[in-house]
Amino acid sequence: MRMLKRIFSRFFIVALTIILLFLVDVTVVCGFVYLFAGWLAAKFPQATQWITFALTALSWLVVFLAALHAANRDMVPETKIPWILCIVFLNIFGVAIYCVFSSHRPTKRVQQRYRVLYEHSKKYENGGLTVRRINEEMRRWSDISEALFTEEPAACMYEHTRTEYFPSGELFWARLLEDLERAEKYIFMEYFIIERGEMWESILEILSRKVKEGVEVRFMYDDIGCMGKVHLVYHKMLEKMGIRCVKFNPFVPVVTNVHNNRDHRKITVIDGYIGYTGGINLSDEYVNVTHPFGGWKDTAVRLEGEGVKGLLLMFLKLYNLSLKSCEDYSPYIPLMYEKFEDEGFVQPYGSGPRPMYQRSIGEDVYINILNTAKDYVWIMTPYLIIDYRLREALVMAAARGVDVRIITPHIPDKRVAFALTRSNYMALIRGGVRIYEYTPGFIHAKGFLADDKVGVVGTINCDYRSLLFHFEDAVLMYRTRALASMKQDFEETFAVSALQTEADAKRNVVWRGVCELAKIFAPLF
Repeated sequence: MRMLKRIFSRFFIVALTIILLFLVDVTVVCGFVYLFAGWLAAKFPQATQWITFALTALSWLVVFLAALHAANRDMVPETKIPWILCIVFLNIFGVAIYCVFSSHRPTKRVQQRYRVLYEHSKKYENGGLTVRRINEEMRRWSDISEALFTEEPAACMYEHTRTEYFPSGELFWARLLEDLERAEKYIFMEYFIIERGEMWESILEILSRKVKEGVEVRFMYDDIGCMGKVHLVYHKMLEKMGIRCVKFNPFVPVVTNVHNNRDHRKITVIDGYIGYTGGINLSDEYVNVTHPFGGWKDTAVRLEGEGVKGLLLMFLKLYNLSLKSCEDYSPYIPLMYEKFEDEGFVQPYGSGPRPMYQRSIGEDVYINILNTAKDYVWIMTPYLIIDYRLREALVMAAARGVDVRIITPHIPDKRVAFALTRSNYMALIRGGVRIYEYTPGFIHAKGFLADDKVGVVGTINCDYRSLLFHFEDAVLMYRTRALASMKQDFEETFAVSALQTEADAKRNVVWRGVCELAKIFAPLF
């Protein structure tokens, strides 16, 4: 029954549609080539061998040029090897796969629209700390913040922001419902996954009631992220309730790479004064109403005050990008914020595909934290599918005497991702990094904590898809009150996690071989 449900699910149908369309396109092209070759052979029967030789030579020339293009292309180095292998071993079919699926860049029209919104949002980015103030206050940590100014000018550093850390989805859920009830002007929400169930229904009940009270409610969810969770036209049902709903990057039955760029963000903004982000989607498993993978461990952070502006601008830019509009943001930005003292600084920031973002911002922040830390860097991540840059940063930090620890799941939600995660254990353990597996179940949290001074909570996983393809968000915190709660959560999580050894990393030879083979093709998935 479960197998039939998967076969007839929208996700399976979409995947099958893409494969069939791709095969049809390749078959049509090959058919034309075959017919052309047959016409030449019929017209010049004495030259059949030469025609065959010429077409074979042409096919290998195309393969060579495609492999050369992949080798010299501006992309993450780890992605080049699997694409070259795909091209060489699958020949023309591999070239076709490479041409269609190797790019993760949005279309030129999307890039142009984003550039307009990027320029438009600049006039609303006042109020953050100056670079000089950041240098004075943050000292050696200031480079991390300045890099975000350089790469994404909307990522301002704010003060006067109260922070609250949630070590579980259940605590986040309860607090979120309280804040939604108090909304007076607007509620903006953006989530990768929503799924009908106890959590989502409790939120939807408040949203529908707030609409009737005159509160503006906007909601954006990712189409492919919600496949199998809600039906195809669920956004229209929300529209009928008065919720201004957008389905991000909806699937269309066309063979293209644009489906790679998903909206993986989790953002809530209420009246411009309160904001949330973290790893928690709006589905029952994230708050342990259901237990598909044992106990689910997730985290979130709540901002109150000036720093919420960063989350608000991120939401509005992507929302307007999806609607192909460019509205006035000023009605949604509060004129004044409460002055929360002794709360440190916060810097909400986004990450996404090139060229809309010039670099892999999510990865850059993680590497900069590892390079700056002196005492410790503790990490929570559901997937440890890392490139050479991040792996070397982890090992180099450990070599300097920094206490580097990573918590990963013990019970997987995706077996291939789990295998790829474990395939990185050996090199890291030998490099001095301590790896723990969360034994109660699956850990979905994405967090970095360093030296009691800097922390990051957001949606950015340590894997290629999150770092290269998806639109993501996070909050960089410096000396905020939430960091003490974050440290306590790490310590309590270490206590129920199993430290991995080289013997654990070795396991059986066959399993290691499968993992190593899978690791070669990890950047493609």
